[in-house]
Amino acid sequence: MLPFALSIFTGAFLLFQVQPLIGKYILPWFGGSPGVWTTCLLFFQLLLLGGYAYAHFSTKHLKPRGQIGLHIVLLLGSLALLPITPSETWKPVLAGDPSLRILCLLSVTIGLPYFVLSSTGPLMQRWFSVIHPGVSPYRLYALSNVGSLLALLSYPVFFEVKFTRIEQAVLWSIGLVLFAVLCGWSAVRLWRQNPQDAASGAVLDPAAAVDAPTHWSVKTLWIALPAIASVLLLAITNKLSQEVAVIPFLWVLPLALYLLSFVICFDHARWYHRGVFAALLVVGLASVVVLIDAGSDAPMKLQIVIYNATLFVACMICHGELYQLKPAPQRLTSYFLYISAGGALGGLLIAVVAPAVFNDYLEFPLSLIVLGTIVALICVRQRSRALALGAIAGAVLTTLILPALFSTCDGSDGLAFEFRKFFDVHMALLASGLAVAVVSMIDFRQRTLAAIWRPILALPVVLLAVQLGYTITKQLRAADPVPVLRSSRNFYGTLKVLNYSRENPAENYHLLMHGATTHGLQFTAPDRANSITSYYGATSGVGLAIQHLTEKGPKRLGVVGLGTGSLAAYGAAGDYVRIYEINPAVERLARESFTYLARCPAKLNVIMGDARLMMERELALGKPQSLDLLALDAFSSDAIPVHLLTREAFGIYLKHLKPDGVIAIHISNRYLDLQPVVERLAQEFGLGIACISDEPVDEAWLYSTTWMLVSRNRSLFSAPKIAAATETSKSNHPKGILWTDDKADLYSIMK
Repeated sequence: MLPFALSIFTGAFLLFQVQPLIGKYILPWFGGSPGVWTTCLLFFQLLLLGGYAYAHFSTKHLKPRGQIGLHIVLLLGSLALLPITPSETWKPVLAGDPSLRILCLLSVTIGLPYFVLSSTGPLMQRWFSVIHPGVSPYRLYALSNVGSLLALLSYPVFFEVKFTRIEQAVLWSIGLVLFAVLCGWSAVRLWRQNPQDAASGAVLDPAAAVDAPTHWSVKTLWIALPAIASVLLLAITNKLSQEVAVIPFLWVLPLALYLLSFVICFDHARWYHRGVFAALLVVGLASVVVLIDAGSDAPMKLQIVIYNATLFVACMICHGELYQLKPAPQRLTSYFLYISAGGALGGLLIAVVAPAVFNDYLEFPLSLIVLGTIVALICVRQRSRALALGAIAGAVLTTLILPALFSTCDGSDGLAFEFRKFFDVHMALLASGLAVAVVSMIDFRQRTLAAIWRPILALPVVLLAVQLGYTITKQLRAADPVPVLRSSRNFYGTLKVLNYSRENPAENYHLLMHGATTHGLQFTAPDRANSITSYYGATSGVGLAIQHLTEKGPKRLGVVGLGTGSLAAYGAAGDYVRIYEINPAVERLARESFTYLARCPAKLNVIMGDARLMMERELALGKPQSLDLLALDAFSSDAIPVHLLTREAFGIYLKHLKPDGVIAIHISNRYLDLQPVVERLAQEFGLGIACISDEPVDEAWLYSTTWMLVSRNRSLFSAPKIAAATETSKSNHPKGILWTDDKADLYSIMK
């Protein structure tokens, strides 16, 4: 068993180690969007499906020695493609949806190695079964997931911290060579097997030879259960990335829990208990519904814990039920092929179908409804007493414990509000559920009575599924109390233009929302259309800096992040305003629903594409912009585009500034304290710094903000208005944090 175990473990480790590595490599090239990781996961799932299909059909149609020859050729081809460092020629040139470009980049860079690695699990398990007929290979599948889990957990805490990206790529290449050697060892073991025993159709054990054909309903569940788990994995990863930051930790944690559920469920059937996980699922789904209702009022750490815990419980149920439906070993490769097809289907639904069909992130709440429905169907199909009693226990826990738990959190009114909707339904559920529980305890000796009562066992689970669907549907219908003028969704996220106070023309304004965050607003009345609003008021950090520059004559302003175009209102005749925007939908909405750009008297250019890449290209062409001020305002739903706040990025910005130019960074954020990051960058480049927090109280259209001004021009910070507004620096932070393209320490700045 040793060569097969080592091959499977090493292959799985490399398979999942390369995922965060290649994702981190290309993330800055495509704007740091959560869509980058979603597209990467889609690619990985499709290649996993291809690898499983290869393992299935090669073992079905080729004799063992033919399988060995083909696999060795593929291994040698993979080694010939090393190293896996992506070429910079793949950096995008044009703005727009880069999904196809990302898929092509991944195919060329790691396509064949990943394909070969993805086939390792089922192929080696099949070879092992040929050599050791009658021995179950399913624990080798659990070992595969242990290797995957170890790779994911070790990346953010060890490999990402200790090694640069290039060093990681070199280490991974060495690992692939070792993997090839281990596969060769396993192939030798199979080659030496007696040809008659090792025929492609060899009988593995007597029971397998007479195993009945798998029913279509079981095959449907082989696809549906992993598809639901995959959808939940991607939907929760998307939500966390949009609300916090696109970083390996927030990719790795959900994926690690997803794999951990595979490890536990496929190690042995005893680890999955229907009743326990049914109860935990009810508690988890109730908690998630509350968080959805609370929105951004929920504490970040609470969101991370509850979303990931619920994902783990849901995956345990999906994969636990999947293990219950496993076939005899002779159908092992087809079983895993169906599982990988379900995972790929989930990836396609999130990465391709959902953005094309929905204008909002509806796939997450809808996937919760589907999960509740399929658990209810399983309960009906299996007539499971454990699922029924577990649902009742979960309802009791939800009603008695969770309201008290949420009431201790910040924003408790919003968090506890949803539970008031649960109480009446829970009381009815508990009454009916307890009656069912009493009946289910009766040991019916007459089959007629048993046949009548056994289906009723599913009633508590069905009631909970109906309640979940009703509550989520009601939430979705009440999501937009303000009229939506326009909405859009693409690779970069969701956008909505809301129409406030339409009944009062003098107060009417349009507001742009990106996810859950306002990206600017504008009054529609002509006499107020040029008013500076939201984050950019005259007393904000950026407002004070621009006013200081205006006193010196015509100015050149650069802006990273268009939004509604609000900062263009500071442009005067003779000025130049250059705005970088990666999302084409933002520019379209800024021109269709707002007039800041059209009203700007300065010369104005909107440059489409990732700001950092566009600035790099301008420098390569010998066209530094000589800006007086560069405003970084590229946040989306509080997610931080980390690649715009690294040492390498600041080096680019400074080359585009005049010697006394200013970088203004908008660091307002619910979850992260970015001030020490900017302070450390300023220290690295020997720049002066001012942190200015502004809290307007008289005008509702001006928001509280925190801007940081960074410049070589020390006289800027002694200007009376700026000096008066500057806060004391956090001098205890700068020495510890320096973000680079290789390392960004997000954990230490969480609020």
